[in-house]
Amino acid sequence: MKKKSRREEVGWGKLDNTANLFPVIANETMTNVYRMSVTLTEEISPDCLQKALELVLPWFDTMNVRMRTGMFWYYFETNIKGTPVIREEDDFPCRFIEPRENKHYLFRVTWYRNRINLEVFHVLADGAGAMNFLRELTYQYLRLRYPGAFAEDEDHLSDDTWLGTEDSYLKHYKKVDKKSYKAVPAVHIRGERLARGELGVIHGYLSVQEVKKKAKEMSMSINEYLCGIYVYSIYKAFMHENPSKKPIVLCVPVNLRPFFGSVTTRNFFAMVSIPFYPQKEEYDRKEIMLLVQAELKKQITREHLEQLICYNVSNQKNLALRAVPLLLKKPVMKIVYLSGIKGTTTTLTNVGMLSVKDEYRPYIKRFQVILSPSAGQNMKVTVCSYGDELVVTVGSLLKDTSVQKIFFESLSQEGLEVSIETNGVFDE
Repeated sequence: MKKKSRREEVGWGKLDNTANLFPVIANETMTNVYRMSVTLTEEISPDCLQKALELVLPWFDTMNVRMRTGMFWYYFETNIKGTPVIREEDDFPCRFIEPRENKHYLFRVTWYRNRINLEVFHVLADGAGAMNFLRELTYQYLRLRYPGAFAEDEDHLSDDTWLGTEDSYLKHYKKVDKKSYKAVPAVHIRGERLARGELGVIHGYLSVQEVKKKAKEMSMSINEYLCGIYVYSIYKAFMHENPSKKPIVLCVPVNLRPFFGSVTTRNFFAMVSIPFYPQKEEYDRKEIMLLVQAELKKQITREHLEQLICYNVSNQKNLALRAVPLLLKKPVMKIVYLSGIKGTTTTLTNVGMLSVKDEYRPYIKRFQVILSPSAGQNMKVTVCSYGDELVVTVGSLLKDTSVQKIFFESLSQEGLEVSIETNGVFDE
């Protein structure tokens, strides 16, 4: 059954609550761009991929926009400049998206051999929203590449694709006893940096069922298990097991859709901060993993997430703040942001188990996700699963790989089989 008709008129809309920050802080060195990739079983046909993008883009109001500067806030406007041109990948992941070089779109599509890359400026959508778009783009591409192989055709959207564009932060905002959040200076992973513009990437491939089994032995979820090992790796490899007055603070984005019944394609996540205070020498791995798990359980509750929504949205709803011109808001927002990042060490985001319709599975080998580092966070980790393959990706701006080595060695010591792939930066 056909979905709604494509929009041709020019419309406009507000940025969601989280998105308001990204255009203020984004630049060449802090891009706020992430990459979601799908690897197919055969090499990409650029012509089919371009055609697929032309077919899919008009359906997605979230992606089919340009950003404009208003008097008080940035806002989106329907982009009528035509479909952006796909390109063969020839640069490092997650580079800054210069709108004027991209028909003013805030995403790019590239390809390399049998892989399709979708890179998104976070102002548009979070990982769940972007994956929804990438999945439909892949479906359309496969229909064009293999005519007659699928029940659906290119004039239809798949029935597992969603198009909602509500600002779920505002919809689910309610006044609760909000807490004030004061950043405590945290440990920062520092060292000699890679050349400007380079991003070192290491992918680790594991079995979902085997990781799930190991996590279950400790009464943990996969996410709790991996977060605990990552914090332990920082403690061992970077801090050399020394005590510290500063905590290791792991930021964990939480997809809010399951908690509040949302299907928006825009941003709808909250960031919880998991502190670990190394107050003594020689914590063992299990001890740290249990401490991290306890913090995750304490913070990932509907009550706490409602407090986070209230805290963030109340600033946007402040009448005095809304009346301040954007030109004056921007420096204040930057100062607040730069103050907050002092309290973070790194991020681990798990976009979960990714699924596709059964008829497309034989053509799709795997998915991968890469986050760009940000101010104060020279290293970030992403996790995603497809079938029985779990992909853990570490993106880093640092030459030293000791944290990554301890992380993957720890997984091996747990009895898990790990295959490693890099983008070659660390081999130079």
